[in-house]
Amino acid sequence: MSANKIFLILLLFVPISIAAHFLQWGSLPSFIFSGLAIVPLAAWMGTATEEIAVVLGPNLGGLLNATFGNATELIIGLVALKAGLVDVVKASLVGSIIGNLLLVLGLSMFMGGLRYKEQTFQPIVARSNASAMNLAVISILLPTAVDITSQGISQTTMQTLSSAVAVVLILVYGLTLLFSMKTHRYLYDVGLAEMEPEELAPMATDEHTQPTNVKFWIVVLLACTLMVAVESELLVDSLEAATSSLGLTALFTGVILVPIIGNAAEHATAITVAMKNKMDLSVSVAVGSSLQIALFVVPVLVLAGLIFHQPMDLDFNPFELVAVAVAVLIANSVSSDGRSDWLEGILLLATYMILGLAFFFHPVIEVIG
Repeated sequence: MSANKIFLILLLFVPISIAAHFLQWGSLPSFIFSGLAIVPLAAWMGTATEEIAVVLGPNLGGLLNATFGNATELIIGLVALKAGLVDVVKASLVGSIIGNLLLVLGLSMFMGGLRYKEQTFQPIVARSNASAMNLAVISILLPTAVDITSQGISQTTMQTLSSAVAVVLILVYGLTLLFSMKTHRYLYDVGLAEMEPEELAPMATDEHTQPTNVKFWIVVLLACTLMVAVESELLVDSLEAATSSLGLTALFTGVILVPIIGNAAEHATAITVAMKNKMDLSVSVAVGSSLQIALFVVPVLVLAGLIFHQPMDLDFNPFELVAVAVAVLIANSVSSDGRSDWLEGILLLATYMILGLAFFFHPVIEVIG
């Protein structure tokens, strides 16, 4: 069964999840159904974004892709932040970064490596992405280090520091877009000319043999964004009770479960194109998503914390910081030479499994509920 058919079937969970909430079927069914409903909605958002981007052209289209690329994670984060689940929000951000760098990239390299002995991608782009990911580690390392090495630092001071760092990160994100879409666009265009229409927009049905119906896809994008917001509300409302009944901690829930729900559609895209020997695009999806989380979603949520009066800062759990550093270190090591094989995919997946086990048994945060 193709990914398109699976996403269409999963759309059935949108009305089911709403029914589970209003008919009070329980927190666990509501959590599961709303999580499953978000997956196809995220996929349709990605498709609508790609279709509109084709018409807008490379510059505006690239900006649209960059803005909506991780809209699902941003929406879930905003809803959870507004509900006061700051620890879950921070954990989900960490989980999105390590999930894309280890799980998605690892699966892509492994599945692609099973079909092709060795696959290649642009090492120059890989090194540029590696430098940006190092900045992401620094951005959460320093505020956390300030808190650990200081005595009695106030929440207001930490929030001010985090907000200032967030502004710097957003500026850097804007410059990375300028670099990739304007001044050094030729580096990122390598290999994209060979992409088939269904690879650039996995759920497209007309393969662009006819002009794109922009109005239709704008309606789809807005409708899916609205429904993702609704489903995120249902997910967050049931999250505490559901995960408590499963005996899971806030740390594990945020790092493992929530990112998998928000990133499922991107996971499918990256793995599919890798199996078609298009590792340039696969690496772009996996690593690019991590960069967008670190340089755009994280600072936006920090600034949103000021609006919601929630203490959302860059003072992360030290173990979360270790996990991000480990993920960035091994991902940079594996991708720096511009080649991949199935064993390198296994190394990334093994690292993700070990981190997942560590988060599962980590006792810092009590069971939520």
